[in-house]
Amino acid sequence: MFALPKSKDPFVATKVGVRPMLPRLLKQFAAVLLGSVLYFFILMPHLPPAAQHQPFRLDWGLLVLAWICLVLYGLLEFATRRRP
Repeated sequence: MFALPKSKDPFVATKVGVRPMLPRLLKQFAAVLLGSVLYFFILMPHLPPAAQHQPFRLDWGLLVLAWICLVLYGLLEFATRRRP
């Protein structure tokens, strides 16, 4: 493993490796899973047709889904951040 310079920032890893990446990967997975459930099962029936995703197409529905997942990921990061 390679050592990095010391940092007071909690988001900077002290060693290059897999361990610091695992919590972030789990948060990303949870955000995509929760965002998809929220979009497809709760929001999609109430959205206008232009914002509903059609299978096997690039459409505005995918943009709405990506935005929901991004917001959920931001909320997860905010809720689980470490304060000095």
